[in-house]
Amino acid sequence: MDNANKYVGMWVTRDGYIRHELLPNGRYDEARGNKKSAYQGSYIITGDHIDYKDDTGFTADGDFREGILYHAGMVLYRED
Repeated sequence: MDNANKYVGMWVTRDGYIRHELLPNGRYDEARGNKKSAYQGSYIITGDHIDYKDDTGFTADGDFREGILYHAGMVLYRED
């Protein structure tokens, strides 16, 4: 399994406020609070690093370490 597929799924902050769904087609959907699809865009995973580009052109990145996604000052955990 390549890394992109290894990380596909839902990632959430501990309080559940921010939810990143990494889709298998290289797209993501981010929900914030009660707002579904607050941000959408594409992502590329290289090793354990993720680069995001939302549909407005905004970019961000993050790193997966020991099963946790560290992204823009947030800590997200895989949701089972």
